[in-house]
Amino acid sequence: MEIRRVMPAEELAAEEVVSAAFGEPPDGRVVQMMRALQTSGAARASLVAVVDEELVAHVGLSRGWVDARREAVEVMVLSPLSVRPDLQRRGVGTALVAAALETAEGHGAPAVFLEGSPYYYGRRGFSSASALGFERPSARIPDPGFQVALLSSYRPWIVGRLIYPEAFWTTDTVGLRDPELQRVEAQIAAGGRAPGD
Repeated sequence: MEIRRVMPAEELAAEEVVSAAFGEPPDGRVVQMMRALQTSGAARASLVAVVDEELVAHVGLSRGWVDARREAVEVMVLSPLSVRPDLQRRGVGTALVAAALETAEGHGAPAVFLEGSPYYYGRRGFSSASALGFERPSARIPDPGFQVALLSSYRPWIVGRLIYPEAFWTTDTVGLRDPELQRVEAQIAAGGRAPGD
């Protein structure tokens, strides 16, 4: 497996992987978010996994900010992470997450945030962002799913609310909406894991 930056000619193939992984149509919300991040200049990196010369997975990194008391600090947001459904649970996503964190470190980002399963991402370098003093950009993000990986340039004063780039809001890809949000909150309240964990 090779992990590298996506090439312009592969962008459609990357979108197809994202659509399949999220169970969305080819022009679904997550693909629209990716395009909006790119056209707005908020995208920072787009990495793909290639197996036997076939693109099978994708991860995106975009800029966000922590609104700390001292100053707004640019951080990175990992979204989306997508693996072709027939290759999930084979370590491809784990390899992409590691590559994304290495890329963010190379860019000098102090932290990488995401919305996702604490059971999945907790084993891949992430932990509860709220427990470290960060605030969710929306109450529609279940607190256990608000995750962060702190990198070497992080400093303790960098705490506050995470601010997403506009593309997340215009495509309505922040958090969950009812009835999915109600279902996940009920599972969390009952001590269960969220779907997909």
